[in-house]
Amino acid sequence: MPSLATLIPREQLNMETDKKTVGYSSGGNLKFRLQSKSSQTANTEDLCFEEMSQWSQSLERLLSSKYGMKIFQAFLKSEFSDENLEFWVVCEDYKKIKSSFRMSARAKKIFKCYIQAEAPREINIDHKTREVIRTNIKVPSAVCFDDAQKIVYGLMEKDSYPRFLKSDIYRTLLDSTSEPMRM
Repeated sequence: MPSLATLIPREQLNMETDKKTVGYSSGGNLKFRLQSKSSQTANTEDLCFEEMSQWSQSLERLLSSKYGMKIFQAFLKSEFSDENLEFWVVCEDYKKIKSSFRMSARAKKIFKCYIQAEAPREINIDHKTREVIRTNIKVPSAVCFDDAQKIVYGLMEKDSYPRFLKSDIYRTLLDSTSEPMRM
């Protein structure tokens, strides 16, 4: 039985959102990468059919799974649409910041990277939401990106997530886990 380590390179199972640590490559076929054997082995818990099948119940279930999120991220990357998930994860991390100084600096960085017009990882939100956030980050709080995060979550839930469930990536992994799979 192939392990997930043989299907997805260990670097792609890393939970960091930084492209250098996620192990993104600048090209290549994701299906091929999923089916290629990795020479690295991961010493993590078993990923079983039951857990993977729960991913189809809701986007929330998928994102609450460490491996589910990484596989979904790999799928989105293959479609050149991973900025929404990346933004959602960054916002979840942002909400945990306690220091007002760090919160202010991070809010500006998030705005510059994802929110402002022509941002390098610009997410698809309306002008009104963008302007509300521009105002909110002047006095940042844990909720200043909530409106944009809800919009992005809705976009993923209605668009990316259903495509993921029909994708070869998900189907191949699901088919390969009729018994527990060693990570």
